[in-house]
Amino acid sequence: MTDHVAPSPRVRGPLPAFFRLGTGGDRESLARLALCGLTVTLLAAIMAGLVIGPISLPVIEMLPQVLKHVLQGTVPADDPIAVRNWIVLTEIRMPRVILGALVGAALAVSGAVMQGLFRNPLADPGIIGISAGAGLGAASFIVFGGTVLAPVSVFLGPFALPIAAFTGALFCMLLLYRIGTRQGVTSVATLLLAGIALTALAAASIGLLVYVADNQQLRDINFWNLGSLAGANWDKVLGAGPIILFMLVAVPFLAHGLNALMLGEAAAGHMGIRVQRLKNLAIVAVAAATGAAVAVSGGIGFVGIVVPHLLRLTIGPDHRYLLPASALLGASLLILTDAASRTMVAPAELPIGILTAFAGAPFFLWILLRKRGLTGL
Repeated sequence: MTDHVAPSPRVRGPLPAFFRLGTGGDRESLARLALCGLTVTLLAAIMAGLVIGPISLPVIEMLPQVLKHVLQGTVPADDPIAVRNWIVLTEIRMPRVILGALVGAALAVSGAVMQGLFRNPLADPGIIGISAGAGLGAASFIVFGGTVLAPVSVFLGPFALPIAAFTGALFCMLLLYRIGTRQGVTSVATLLLAGIALTALAAASIGLLVYVADNQQLRDINFWNLGSLAGANWDKVLGAGPIILFMLVAVPFLAHGLNALMLGEAAAGHMGIRVQRLKNLAIVAVAAATGAAVAVSGGIGFVGIVVPHLLRLTIGPDHRYLLPASALLGASLLILTDAASRTMVAPAELPIGILTAFAGAPFFLWILLRKRGLTGL
């Protein structure tokens, strides 16, 4: 458990405070300033994601042309270089940047919600087995997609793998919820322990699939589990985008309840918070958003731990500001990490999960040591 600051008594109603004007303390002023800075950072990251790559694009010069052609419903056809740049920008870079922003925001906000729900800064979307369930669904389809699941593969086409991963995440969430709920009350401790068990079971199942997979299937499973946005396209954006956007819009309305929950379930109940309803909404939102994100990007770890905890150290634990700040920083982080992954070993590409693990694992250890008081901080 970590020390938390009690929610401000000025919080009233479900409307997130960052939509309202008014003066606050120094921490609130810092949080609002941080939101403005993170918005600028996200815009800069989007521009960098569009520019950086094997082909350097004059994005600022191209944007007016892109807007004109989009409005007219045409494509440039007079200059081969312009046609090439148009295709790279609109069919490769733009969907990749948008998908990266959506996935990064979903993972970071899911981590912030899980940390608030479990009242532990080490909580992560993967802690309750959702990511592992998505990985099992994807691995199952990779191995059996050409045999047992061939009719499904033909029917769903390019959507088959994301849908398989999302189905695995959804099934894992429903099973977990069934285990953790008794007589209409969900136990957070039971969810945590059951999530650890389901994660281990999913990992063992993936290991069995790896054992029976051929060489190409083995490479596909390993590459997918490491996480990448290399296959980003508009279909994936349209498939995962609505689910993630709905979660990003809905979750800030849980901020008041999450703030109250920091004092404990009993105290939150006395403050008028419907604790069980809050748990249900939080778990479903995190499961849906994480499942959709993992389905289109593979396994990308540590974003849900690093981003919320870093912001909590900076702007405080108030979820009214922590949740939108996590969305902005998570989106920026993943866009920039993706830009680095496709340029560090160009023309090849590093999986994003490798970079996030190299950065996130030491940070995770630092959090753990800091909680034990061994760093002197």
